[in-house]
Amino acid sequence: MAKVDDSNSSHTQGPASVEQYLVKDPERFAVNLARVIEEAGKAAAAWAGPREKGEVRDTMAEPVTDMVKTFSKLTEYWLSDPSRALEAQTRLFSGYMNVWTNAMQRMGDAEIEDAVQPEKGDKRFQDPEWAKNAFFDFLKQTYLVTSKWAGDLVEHADGLDEHTRHKAQFYVKQITQAISPSNFILTNPEIFRETISSNGENLVRGMRMLAEDITAGGGDLKLRQADYSRFEVGRNIATTPGKVIARSDLAEIIQYEPATDTVLKRPLLICPPWINKFYILDLNPAKSFIKWAVEQGHTVFVISWVNPDERHGRMDWEAYIREGLGVALDAIEDATGEREVNAIGYCVGGTLLAAALALMAKEGDERIRSVTFFTTQVDFTFAGDLKVFVDNDQITALERSMEGKGYLDGTKMATAFNMLRSGDLIWPYVVNNYMRGKDPMPFDLLYWNADSTRMSAANHSFYLRNCYLENNLTRGEMTLGGQKLSLADVTVPVYNLAAREDHIAPARSVFLGSSYFGGAVDYVMAGSGHIAGVVNHPSQNKYQFWSGGKPEGDFDTWVAKATETAGSWWPHWQAWIERQDGTKVAARKPGGKRLNALGDAPGEYVRVRV
Repeated sequence: MAKVDDSNSSHTQGPASVEQYLVKDPERFAVNLARVIEEAGKAAAAWAGPREKGEVRDTMAEPVTDMVKTFSKLTEYWLSDPSRALEAQTRLFSGYMNVWTNAMQRMGDAEIEDAVQPEKGDKRFQDPEWAKNAFFDFLKQTYLVTSKWAGDLVEHADGLDEHTRHKAQFYVKQITQAISPSNFILTNPEIFRETISSNGENLVRGMRMLAEDITAGGGDLKLRQADYSRFEVGRNIATTPGKVIARSDLAEIIQYEPATDTVLKRPLLICPPWINKFYILDLNPAKSFIKWAVEQGHTVFVISWVNPDERHGRMDWEAYIREGLGVALDAIEDATGEREVNAIGYCVGGTLLAAALALMAKEGDERIRSVTFFTTQVDFTFAGDLKVFVDNDQITALERSMEGKGYLDGTKMATAFNMLRSGDLIWPYVVNNYMRGKDPMPFDLLYWNADSTRMSAANHSFYLRNCYLENNLTRGEMTLGGQKLSLADVTVPVYNLAAREDHIAPARSVFLGSSYFGGAVDYVMAGSGHIAGVVNHPSQNKYQFWSGGKPEGDFDTWVAKATETAGSWWPHWQAWIERQDGTKVAARKPGGKRLNALGDAPGEYVRVRV
């Protein structure tokens, strides 16, 4: 009988393959396991201590209750009809049988592909052992089959309202991401090997990092996503030269030093979101929109929002308009003598700016003569994934949690945003930090992402109820300053930038919002997402943008007819700005003759961390 050559079998388990999973030094391994337990005790103490002192109140009950309610509605559909339940069980069992049959076949033929493959871009199963080792390959495929089956249960459940379906999809995604075999030591071949080869040293380091991160979070886990020690605001982040020329309880107003002999007559005011900080637009010289705008001849002013505390609990949107935008416009006039201004609003800063423009129209204030919106929603019909967290019950629970302190903790908002992309922003760092015991790499964007801000209670409640829950701005039902607002009153030219892959302000949602303004709107769609689509310096030669045609009718039709241009949209925007008014004047120094500098950029408010 001929000997079968199985040396190329993908599931061959030779001595070398098994050897890598055997402990070489049992004594040292046992010592390190004891150290792991010791460090775990420190992590537990860091978690329990603030709770015993009453400094932290757990709020997990509300989201867990909401998840159970959501899954109850899903389960009701599948179990209300025995034939449907049988069909669902049969599809899952069939998937498992396909994996089993495939595993048997692959033991004899390495050329046979897996029954199910990870989605394109899934980085969890890149280690060769996920394919070569029969145990890990079977785990991987069984997990993928189960995940797809769970997703299909939501997708094919008739009768669910869209909000419940959206929440069910979100919760299923969170659970399937969490139970991935790549997240556990014994089911991740790479972590298993590393644990064996280091005799558990990686777990000691990881548990120590876990204790440190819980301590840093004041009893909650503050997941580190970058080596934060490499960065400092004002030293190597947010370094464009400028001065703080005005300050209110809610905002500092920064004016940047000119970089050209002449500048555009109209100053440029940027209203950033108060969720995270303004320096996303000034990360470093190679990425900075602020620096680039200064170099194009803009006199740039930026609102740097305060990181609110108990003192700001009752400050709502009107306060943010009066003490943020209002103070900024007054300071611009004092510093430059100009009453006509170009304005930019980013994300929720743009939503606030849109509401402010509608209010200013009612009050006869015409100082803002053109407006640019970066990934801004004014209509929330097709709002992004954050809508998962918004219904009356969830908002009411959130308002109760904010009552005592007058604000929402920054870590809560950061966690919510991270959960929207948990496969990129949570689990890779859990594995790298706490299982591999490795420090994350230094990355300025993730340093900014972790530099979270608190939300004042009145402001956050107003935003969630009036925008996400009730969609009042485009319905003409939002009231500020005693006035019912209408976006039709906003007749200044609008440059409305969306991002194709934005999951926070979807391009379709931004497109729909364009139709509510009373003046001409130029809708532009950048490549990439909510951050990278906006912060795309022309020198990088990355991505592309689509433009052309009025933002009317069907969104997909507009995209199909739009002109695609390679690279950054920034020069396209600059040309648009100069068409509004290209008049040049001599460059201006921060503060002019009327305002004394209160300090150097980036100011004091931006340095307050949570």
